[in-house]
Order: sequence, then structure tokens, then C-alpha cells
Amino acid sequence: MKRVIRKEALVPAPLDEVWRAWTTTEGVTAFFAPRADVQLALGGRYELYFTPDGPPGERGTEGCKVMLFDPEKRTLAVTWNAPPHLPLARKERTRVDVRLDADGDATRVVLHHTGFVGPEAEAAYEYFRGAWDVVLSRLVERFETGKAVAW
Repeated sequence: MKRVIRKEALVPAPLDEVWRAWTTTEGVTAFFAPRADVQLALGGRYELYFTPDGPPGERGTEGCKVMLFDPEKRTLAVTWNAPPHLPLARKERTRVDVRLDADGDATRVVLHHTGFVGPEAEAAYEYFRGAWDVVLSRLVERFETGKAVAW
């Protein structure tokens, strides 16, 4: 069975600001992870470090890359990996697509996470079903309060 996670959030901020939140190091460290290396180019890094002081290979989305970005259409696609507690799933790369659309004074974020394969696919799918809710709620909170997450 093909597993797809679809999440959506309405962010109280203009389209350009939400785009920068997803596509710059400064933006993702304000809501997503305490440290990051985002290089907005095809094949550029999309590494978010959830455990910045952890051992190499276990800090976050190390090795993940930008697969597609279109500033005019406000679409971004990146490879993704599972957390270290799922080592078999972590070796596989999934795909995360983010699309932004203006919605009045706000921005609608639509996220799709696909590509769950292998023996830990179901565990990874279940993990990310909850994790994306946390990420999107932090994004909304970041713009509601005007403050970055205090890591």
C-alpha cells in the first residue's frame, strides 16, 4: 500500500515571509530545528539539525537535498530521512513537497510526504504523521507570536 502523508496549515503571514521560512537557514531555524544548512539550489543541502551536538549521521536530515524549488509557484521538494531510532528507514530517502498559496492575508501550506518503503516504512510513516503536526504548529506559532522558537 502506498503511504502518503498530507498536512495543511493556515499561517498568519504573507506568502513571501512563509517562503523564506521554508527556504533559508534563518527561516527554518526560527521554527523547524535549532540549526540548519539550507542551500536553495537544485541538489543543494536541506539539512536540519534537531540534535546539533549529536554524533555525525544522527543530528538530523544530514545528506538531504533540494530536489525542486520554484519561487514563482512557491513549491519546494526535498529528500528526507527518518530519525536515528529507525535505522533501516533512515537509509531510505523519502520526499517532502511543500506548496504555498496566498489565502487572503495568510498563507496556506500544503505538505505531502511520500516514498515510505522497506521494513520500517510503517513505523516511519506513523512517526511523521505526528511530527509534521508539530512542525506546522510551530510554524503557525512563529508567525502568530512574531518570535522564533526558543531552542
